[in-house]
Amino acid sequence: MDTIWLDGAQWLAVLRIGLGLWWLESWRHKDKAGWFERGTGIAWAADVAAKHRWSAVRSGFETIVAPRPKAMAYVVVHAELALGLGLVAGLLTPVALAGGLLLNVLYFTLMIHDWAEQGQNAMMALISAVALFGMSWQTWSLDDAIGLFR
Repeated sequence: MDTIWLDGAQWLAVLRIGLGLWWLESWRHKDKAGWFERGTGIAWAADVAAKHRWSAVRSGFETIVAPRPKAMAYVVVHAELALGLGLVAGLLTPVALAGGLLLNVLYFTLMIHDWAEQGQNAMMALISAVALFGMSWQTWSLDDAIGLFR
């Protein structure tokens, strides 16, 4: 593979780190008081799920998320933080990439009718898949430094 400036593994690391920064920005711009104290994030998602055309999304939300809105708010917000930190540092990278891919697929499915969000979720999912299958933890990562996932 011919590349400019960096080798292929380094470009995959750049992609992984960029994705991690994207997750950190998703975490940073969230109104944490709204999510944790007023339940705004889960309430918004509940409204979206209630109007969803797919019954599996409605019933899944009602079964898994609705009974525990406070806990799910913490799960979502802290998952985005953990994904960002894991990808930037390259720690447990395959786990972070698979988890991020799953979270983007869930976001994509929940917001299937919100075209403004779909581009972001599709691109983040694509980057996750490329970084996962390209084994982007081989360069510039704590995983590589400590010999994980070789």
